[in-house]
Amino acid sequence: VSGEQIKRLFIYLNITEFCSTGKAVEKTDERGSQCQCISTHSKFIPPKTIQGVRLSQRGPHCKNVEIIAMLKDGREVCLEPTVPWIQLTVKALLAR
Repeated sequence: VSGEQIKRLFIYLNITEFCSTGKAVEKTDERGSQCQCISTHSKFIPPKTIQGVRLSQRGPHCKNVEIIAMLKDGREVCLEPTVPWIQLTVKALLAR
């Protein structure tokens, strides 16, 4: 194992760490609403790692707009809808 391979591994692990912060799981808040996201992720995720996105508008089921990115490695990450890079990336992905 060369030093360059170890360096690449650490870079990959750091990207993986950043990408795994937002959780896409069902949650019921104190009023009984069903939100899918318990936290959101706002740090940059390379668009080439995003396979698709799912949007959930606010409504009686949840007071929040939710954006869930499906990553190519199979994970789902909840994204913060107010962050500019997320808005641009989602718009581009939906235009495909």
